Amino acid sequence: MLFLLPAYLSENTSITHFSPVIKEYIMQTDYFFVENEKTARKVVKFFAPEKKQADLKLFLLDKYTENADIKEAQELMLKGQDFGLLSEAGLPCIADPGNLIVKWCHEKNIRVLPVSGPSSIILALISSGFNGQEFTFHGYLPIDKGEKKKQMMNLEALVQKTGYSQIFMETPYRNNQLIEDLCKFLSPNTKLCIAANINDPEHEFIKTKSIKDWQKQKPELHKIPAVFVLGK
Repeated sequence: MLFLLPAYLSENTSITHFSPVIKEYIMQTDYFFVENEKTARKVVKFFAPEKKQADLKLFLLDKYTENADIKEAQELMLKGQDFGLLSEAGLPCIADPGNLIVKWCHEKNIRVLPVSGPSSIILALISSGFNGQEFTFHGYLPIDKGEKKKQMMNLEALVQKTGYSQIFMETPYRNNQLIEDLCKFLSPNTKLCIAANINDPEHEFIKTKSIKDWQKQKPELHKIPAVFVLGK
């Protein structure tokens, strides 16, 4: 089987927020697909501190990975070895490259077992007050300034035309610049939700305001994980 295992959004989140079955599955196998080894080891330690780190067999699966790169792991799975898929944060395969191995498992008739956990994208949406029936997640906005401005204005137009909520992210060290650009280029009456440090018991920040109100007081979010939602 392939266990799709959630990770915490904040290291300060209480273990009581998560299903005990996550620990059970981590203890059941030593083999994991991971996007980053250091983060994966911290996640394993969080859920199963008694798990021996030296026993872990970690196979890198990031946005550059192709099936040929994980052939050894796939051969082990075909022989019956259970694997876990660990996300960097939240749920695997959402804003996460894990779908490559999930797709392969379906092709090889290997059972895929999803485990419930937090998704920063969904938590931001349900906290925004915007349309949760119809929405689109766009991932990261373009790095090029001209393309980024064009994308922002396109998303704003989509909200006005369709009523669909528009969700996107930014690399944390560029959050402040993104907020400056949103305040500069979008209409004053456009509504924006900023959800940062989600699930952190002390530093969680989730607010929905109009652009004109964000212009008056912009949050300091340098290097802080955040999700942005435009909506009505």
